Amino acid sequence: MKKTKMLSLMMVVVMMTSFLIGCGADSDKTPADADTIKVGLNYELSGNVASYGTDLSDGVEMALEEINANGGVLGKQIEVVKMDNTSDSTEAANISTRLITRENVVTILGPATSGNTKGAIPPAQENKIPLVSASATADDVTVDSNGKVRDYIFKTCFSDSYQGVTMANFAYNDLKFAKAAVLVENTSDYSKGIAANFKDELAKLGGTIVSEEAYQSKETDFKAVLTNIKAANPEVLLVPGYYEEVGLIIRQARELGINVPVLGGDGYDSPDILDLAGPDALNDVYYTNHYSPMDTAKDVVAFREAFSEKFNREPGAFHAMGYDLGYFFADAVERAGEATPEKIRDAMEATVDFKGITGTLSIDEFHNSVKAVTILELVDGEPTFLKKLEP
Repeated sequence: MKKTKMLSLMMVVVMMTSFLIGCGADSDKTPADADTIKVGLNYELSGNVASYGTDLSDGVEMALEEINANGGVLGKQIEVVKMDNTSDSTEAANISTRLITRENVVTILGPATSGNTKGAIPPAQENKIPLVSASATADDVTVDSNGKVRDYIFKTCFSDSYQGVTMANFAYNDLKFAKAAVLVENTSDYSKGIAANFKDELAKLGGTIVSEEAYQSKETDFKAVLTNIKAANPEVLLVPGYYEEVGLIIRQARELGINVPVLGGDGYDSPDILDLAGPDALNDVYYTNHYSPMDTAKDVVAFREAFSEKFNREPGAFHAMGYDLGYFFADAVERAGEATPEKIRDAMEATVDFKGITGTLSIDEFHNSVKAVTILELVDGEPTFLKKLEP
């Protein structure tokens, strides 16, 4: 009996040793030697900004599917590891760690919002894995509090400062209004960043802020702050926020008789804003964006047709931004010559005149994207192209 037990124990030890040796062999395999190129998607697939994360993820995956169908990159297929950060910055950090330490990805794409991207940054920086967001527009995403560039962090979108300055100039020079009210989400870096740059630029132009109010994420009743704004009699209202609250704010503003133009940023880009505000309220609304569905460029039309065929709906800006991000990643890997994080980082940093659906971009010394901005107008809730401004 004892001998049988001893033999059984020895067999278990041998099997476990073989298993561990096998695991060690896999873990020692470098990204350059791997059979596929693993990229991680860290997106808001549920939670309060799921519309952004889902759209970006769909765009990225569509691009990578096309790339794989055409032979992949460096003779290898791109393997996608997608995870849901639930629109939470802490979970975004956890997922970054998981993608790096368990999945051995060579790059992380996402998250969508600035706050969640900031949550995801520390694990990427510490482990020297490139992280690229197509939509985290906060100015301090790619630089730390001391102004030092985060060497493994990039974004392919323009910054909040650019959006704020653009809308101030649009209000003053295009709409010919100098008295503005500002309603800002006081817990959002995105909202506060656009508002701060709007106010600074409007003051330089000779305009004034006649009222400034604040709200918090997930609020649903804005009548008190809107009543204060109405009393100040502004000529234009800036509401830099995300569609979930903005839709309700615009609807309630119109109900209170605030019929001045409403200005915002790319956070307005979601079909859900129409359901929240209603088409009648969504007139005389203007916002900065990365893409116009009315663009007639040949490659944009081809993208729209391919997307519509695949998803049976028209693509929005976040779909296009995700699509460009997928190709941006593949382009960097191709130029890197090997699928290792350091080489990919170097190639991303050296990007000049990358041509995407949302325009041509170059990466500047702060790892930000230099590209054009589009201004769209909502007419009965439908986005219409107004103008495009080159950097």
